[in-house]
Amino acid sequence: MNSTAGSATPAQAAKVVLVTGASSGIGEATALRLAADGHHVVLGARREERLAKVASAISGAGGGVTTRRIDVTDRADVAAFVDAAVREHGRVDVIVNNAGVMPLSRLDALLVDEWDRMIDVNVRGLLHGIAATLPHFRSRGSGHFVTVASIAAHAVSPAAAVYAGTKYAAWAITEGLRQELEPAIRVTTISPGVVESELADTITDPGARAAMKTYRARSIPADAIAAAISYAISQPDDVDVNEMIVRPAGQR
Repeated sequence: MNSTAGSATPAQAAKVVLVTGASSGIGEATALRLAADGHHVVLGARREERLAKVASAISGAGGGVTTRRIDVTDRADVAAFVDAAVREHGRVDVIVNNAGVMPLSRLDALLVDEWDRMIDVNVRGLLHGIAATLPHFRSRGSGHFVTVASIAAHAVSPAAAVYAGTKYAAWAITEGLRQELEPAIRVTTISPGVVESELADTITDPGARAAMKTYRARSIPADAIAAAISYAISQPDDVDVNEMIVRPAGQR
């Protein structure tokens, strides 16, 4: 594990924030934004070289950052990620469950391995983050879960059936978590629309890839989502921002 200290804001305002899928896209933007806000960010992803670059940018700006290679589909790996953060920093205040994949295809393409991958990362990965973090939040009597879902949690389109299914599941799991938990533990779902990211690069189906180029003609930068996450976690303890949909003004 790599760690760099930072002190951009008073200690009482700073939080220890875990971010999965932090090597690119929304995860990277969130890491940069929250570190600039003065929080200590604990970043997890599979691509260690990319994580190192994000960490270097944060530490170079005087921010606090810790990194660890994780695979969110591995429950033990996620538990070790969270437990290590608690050991090193004494607590965890927020987890941003952001890791996700989007290899879109029509169902009749029968890309079952890609379906399985989406289920493993987008659903099981979220559950593993919740399972690893919830005991720590409960023992402290506070905490904040942030799930990065998708506009696909609210609407289904051709070639997106399985992806939308995983994001509907992410929305439902997070909403159920919110209803089950005591008020001291906050829960937020962020549903991005079309965002500049590498997600579309995982599409192998030619038809879905072509359609996605048209769909993504209008997009917003990943920092727009990072700003929404920053807003949610910066609210007073008695304010729980439950859900936000953030998309390009031109996306209807």
